[in-house]
Amino acid sequence: MATIRPFLPSKDFARSQAFYEAIGFTRVYADETVAILDYEGAGFLLQNYYQEDWAGNSMHQLFVDDLDAWWRRTDGLAERFGIREPMAPEVKPWGMRVGMLVDPAGVLWHVCEAESPAGRDGPR
Repeated sequence: MATIRPFLPSKDFARSQAFYEAIGFTRVYADETVAILDYEGAGFLLQNYYQEDWAGNSMHQLFVDDLDAWWRRTDGLAERFGIREPMAPEVKPWGMRVGMLVDPAGVLWHVCEAESPAGRDGPR
């Protein structure tokens, strides 16, 4: 088994950790420079480091089994964390159902339903 665990930036390290915990990630390690966050085996390393260009160009996909149930976690996120209002899930032209949200540093997340017609592998 292979796993990729990217490094993501944070503009406010504590606020970003709280944001990811609010959407269901578990902090499995943290010190003053990095936090390891996991969601059912999918994870990343959150850095106490910020560069606007990097954050603004960073996009990631998270596949979940029940997008509607998962999406309820986004209620109130914009007000609580000062982020843009999440974009509710919709079926995209390539057949995948996707909701979008931006973290406090500007990282864009595509939250996708695992069993959509395009599946985890995307369109064919």
